[in-house]
Amino acid sequence: MWGGRFAAGPAAVMREINASIPFDKRLWKQDIAGSQAHVAMLAQQGIVSQADADAISAGLETIRAEYESDGVPVDLDLEDIHMVTESRLAQLIGPAAGRLHTARSRNDQVATDFRLWVRDAIDEVSAGLAALQGALLDRAEEHVEAVMPGFTHLQSAQPVTLGHHLMAYHAMIGRDRSRFADARVRMNECPLGAAALAGTGFPIDRHATAAALGFDRPTGNSLDSVSDRDFALDYLMAATQCSLHLSRLAEEFIIWASQPFGFVKLPDAYSTGSSIMPQKRNPDAAELVRGHAGRIAGCMTALTITMKGLPLAYSKDMQDDKPPVFEAHDLLGLSIAAMTGMIETVTFRTDRMRGLAESGFATATDLADWLVREANVPFREAHHITGRAVAAAEAAGVALDQLPIATLKQIDTRIDERLYAVLTVDASVASRTSHGGTAPAQVRMRIAQARAGEEA
Repeated sequence: MWGGRFAAGPAAVMREINASIPFDKRLWKQDIAGSQAHVAMLAQQGIVSQADADAISAGLETIRAEYESDGVPVDLDLEDIHMVTESRLAQLIGPAAGRLHTARSRNDQVATDFRLWVRDAIDEVSAGLAALQGALLDRAEEHVEAVMPGFTHLQSAQPVTLGHHLMAYHAMIGRDRSRFADARVRMNECPLGAAALAGTGFPIDRHATAAALGFDRPTGNSLDSVSDRDFALDYLMAATQCSLHLSRLAEEFIIWASQPFGFVKLPDAYSTGSSIMPQKRNPDAAELVRGHAGRIAGCMTALTITMKGLPLAYSKDMQDDKPPVFEAHDLLGLSIAAMTGMIETVTFRTDRMRGLAESGFATATDLADWLVREANVPFREAHHITGRAVAAAEAAGVALDQLPIATLKQIDTRIDERLYAVLTVDASVASRTSHGGTAPAQVRMRIAQARAGEEA
């Protein structure tokens, strides 16, 4: 490829460091699609003959079938997927293959291929996240009234419902889907035709190639077109945020599956055993999802640092843009699939959840609220009174609703027997009817709205 300018070939180490075909072969479908759109436009504009365009298009279809059947051959001398494909095209149709590269550069070619790949990746992730949300909705609806402890600082705080807890993750995943959707809209402009950096003097039709490849429009600045990798960073940042949500859910499963909690029994399909301790059921799938979040964040950091100081337009550093995106996408896909499978098949031990919700004085806030509502006590004073009641219950070794009324009246004479009606965990969750609260009626409403939104 460099014969016209260089008399000698590259050093062995240069040959190896310069070649990207070991990883950019993943772009072969997008590379062929871009070449098909480009050559069709060249013929339409009279830049190449229709006969040559037809031969090129037929040759590309043959190569597509070969790649589908046998994979992409790795030849370091040909450097990348673009040259591997063009070389094979020349073997198939002869010198006419050289006309395909008219009015384009590998700079705009790879920018187009990579955008197409990331766009496809976003569609894959969105479908996977929709399935995860569906699983969360199903299990939340199943457990809309199941009471469990709600935690802050991993300390029992107030009773909530399991359905409400699961719907919190549904909301998180919804934001992840919106971030990926936003990224897709923003990146859906076509760089093809920007050539090396300055555009081209050939009378090309960039709107035609953009439309043929499903882009909304061509990019507006040729320098930016070949140097922009914001779309890859947008993908990685959305993937990082999504992986953090998946990691939080995985961490909950890890904690809940431990014997001290015992909130869930993970299915065999998503657990492993121990080589020495036969009783073990390890939550390895969840632990790996938790670990993958760190690797995905690392991929995002890697590309961020690569791009931070590059002058316009293209620099070879940008060849390293694809491995972190490919790695993050693979890890994210595995994480989504694993968490979806766990949500669908996990056994929730709601009896254990309820038992712990009934301990730990989780309805203390309901006592304070009752004092505010029924005895017109300022909340800060009610908080102090409730703290004394909790201390009394703790000293007696009983739950709040088991304290005798005489004891409660000694703490504050404004307390009467009506208080006991609000101190059960069922009464507590049922009372949280504010918008977005844990009351079963509210959770059912959120589930119905979510289903309606998905159906729309």
